[in-house]
Amino acid sequence: MSLDIVPNRFTVLLGPNGSGKSTLLSALARLHRPTRGHILLDGRDIFRHPTRDVARRLGMLAQQNHTPEGLSVFDLVARGRYPHQGFLKQWSNDDARAVEQALFVTGMSELAERPVDSLSGGQRQRAWIAMALAQQTDIILLDEPTTYLDLHHQIEVLDMLAGLVTHHNRTIVAVLHDINLALQYADHLIFLKDGRLRHRLETAAACDAEIIADVFDMRVTQLTHPTTARPVFLPLPGRTGAA
Repeated sequence: MSLDIVPNRFTVLLGPNGSGKSTLLSALARLHRPTRGHILLDGRDIFRHPTRDVARRLGMLAQQNHTPEGLSVFDLVARGRYPHQGFLKQWSNDDARAVEQALFVTGMSELAERPVDSLSGGQRQRAWIAMALAQQTDIILLDEPTTYLDLHHQIEVLDMLAGLVTHHNRTIVAVLHDINLALQYADHLIFLKDGRLRHRLETAAACDAEIIADVFDMRVTQLTHPTTARPVFLPLPGRTGAA
């Protein structure tokens, strides 16, 4: 598998369950060492970079994040500053400004003193994304950030991620399950199947029914979204299989 993650773009990983999406994301985050090949960060094997340096370049949000009971939003977001601290460098005004900026960008400033476990699903996900922003990394990796959220909160989270790319020059790489939502937001799409790279698309417009059938083994009909002009796919009942 050979691919480049394009800077300052929203890249989405798509594919059936077990296709390797989360494994690839973990490898990109330096949590899983590939058995062959290399993952390069700034032209150098990511495993040769010091851990703290990597943490200053990329942040990772897992599919399930556990928050200690009673922890406030502010304290959660402040944890994103750990890579910038050390034995001789404790909490500073720069840290406080980074946390305040992350809360503002994610719309969480007014909820800063609320316990994380008292928030709605969408608010809780925004709090975790704020933590990643406070880390001040160029790259943010997210494993299924919309899972377990209702549609309203899914849109809320994806709108915010798209805004981070457009207005704050972040590079976002996310695993998503909803094909149609992914197509409305992604700048680039990477389709995986059986642990292999199946298709790499530079634009959502390049996606067609043949690609969906090939990756997901089901037949679909292709429509065009009336607002975004991007493709939308509807499954044809009783017509599984690419043949």
